[in-house]
Amino acid sequence: MNDIQIAQAAQPKPINDIAKAYQIPEDALMPFGNIIAKVNPVKLRDLPTKGKLILVSAITPTTAGEGKTTVSISLADGLSAIGKQAMLALREPSMGPVFGMKGGATGGGHAQVLPMENINLHFTGDFHAITSANNLLCAMVDNHIQQGNQLNIDERQVRVRRCMDMNDRQLRYIVDGLGGTGNGVPREDGFDITAASEVMASFCMANNLMDLKKRLGNIVVARSRDGQNITCAQIGANGAMAAMLRDAMMPNLVQTLDHTPALIHGGPFANIAHGCNSIVATKMALQLADYVVTEAGFGADLGAEKFIDIKCRASGLRPDCVVLVATIRALKHHGGVQKADLNTQNVPALEAGLENLLAHIRNVRTVWNLPVVVAINHFVTDSEAEIKTLQSAMEKEGVPCSFSDGWAKGGAGAKELAQDVVDLLAKGNKPEITFTYSDEMSLFEKVEAIAKKIYHAGSVNFSAQAKKILTQLTEDGFGHYPVCIAKTQYSFSDNAKLLGAPSGYELTIRDARLSGGAGFIVVFAGDIIAMPGLPKQPAALNVDVDDNGVISGIF
Repeated sequence: MNDIQIAQAAQPKPINDIAKAYQIPEDALMPFGNIIAKVNPVKLRDLPTKGKLILVSAITPTTAGEGKTTVSISLADGLSAIGKQAMLALREPSMGPVFGMKGGATGGGHAQVLPMENINLHFTGDFHAITSANNLLCAMVDNHIQQGNQLNIDERQVRVRRCMDMNDRQLRYIVDGLGGTGNGVPREDGFDITAASEVMASFCMANNLMDLKKRLGNIVVARSRDGQNITCAQIGANGAMAAMLRDAMMPNLVQTLDHTPALIHGGPFANIAHGCNSIVATKMALQLADYVVTEAGFGADLGAEKFIDIKCRASGLRPDCVVLVATIRALKHHGGVQKADLNTQNVPALEAGLENLLAHIRNVRTVWNLPVVVAINHFVTDSEAEIKTLQSAMEKEGVPCSFSDGWAKGGAGAKELAQDVVDLLAKGNKPEITFTYSDEMSLFEKVEAIAKKIYHAGSVNFSAQAKKILTQLTEDGFGHYPVCIAKTQYSFSDNAKLLGAPSGYELTIRDARLSGGAGFIVVFAGDIIAMPGLPKQPAALNVDVDDNGVISGIF
């Protein structure tokens, strides 16, 4: 059976039973049918934090796929299988990738969260609420200009962009407000995908509903003709936006195939935004379970760096350990093997590709001062010689390394990995996390610190536009903000074709954008964009529904 058939054949428990097993009070639940519920954090705010936080990241991803979400789910199930009280805290999928190239984000095989069709499509409507709140703000900015423009907004410097939860390159750059004076002021505009919007980032960085309202108010929507920043609060939209997002701010409770509870909430991209689920959901999980498995998007250079330097800095959260996911197939790809040949044994290519894994391990240990476990997502094509080569390299590095068969066996296939994690955490003496850069460094220095320490670049080239924007942001009082580098996920560098562990190259920063609500500065490296397009053969071509309402084609 394929992934969706496995999920549809499952027998999930009533969500009330899942909640009861983790002492979630009944009056905290807002059910969406029998197997989905929102959990009101207000009802849990007096509970102490008790859990250990396990951050799952990965090597630099390849088109072969590493199965990071699958391993995250199977690790939580593996912890449950060895008698530990575990919970997942994951992001919600965006429908852009679901119908585009990447596909869904609910795991695979026998390591999935349920119901996978709902989660991958509309789920509980959180993405739609965020989209609508974002677009209300845009409408209110344009209406302010139309109705007299008391704040003296420069129509050429409106910064907030509309969004939608779909890949649509046609909407990247548009002209709107056409049709005469009654239809607004004509100007160049554009759309971002919802997962890359500032409202999404602010939503996931907020500690509670009131903090969200404050963060929404801090969004800089435009500049005035005399050079002043105009905020959402000045437009007066943040109260209505927070009201629209009230229910969305409640994390979504579901379960895995093995009935491990999962809080799935928020969904910023990691190659454009900060790539982490909501602070609210992560903190809630730590109140409810002894072991919390959370995931940061793409490779550790993107998701894990942003989790630590942005999310941890703002929230006070600290991972107890990091799990790095790799596959022998992907490591061979980083060693120069083409996708069509990845199933063929190639120890020399594996040895070359191991440099990518070792670079991530050393970043976790030496830059962030965190303990690490390597999880190898097992494929039947992995040869004995390749397995021994990988294990030998990890032994030499002094890193625990376990193979996970979660895709084929669920939690039973991840017991060894789960035990390795528990054993590492049992050593105690939680290290003090170190950030990649200090708050006091300039925005330019922060970018250079990430580029050189994490990406292993030799130098950074800031375009004239990037220099101008970063200088202006510093003058405007945002120089203390952390930075969120938007770049390709397929390389440490800004060039997707540079595989392995490149070093000494020049990283190019071409643009920058303030995310005042989220509390960070987004800088764009290479040709990364905030509105993806569909590929030549989009996944949407395979998605269908029959006359019984059974959905197929989601993977």
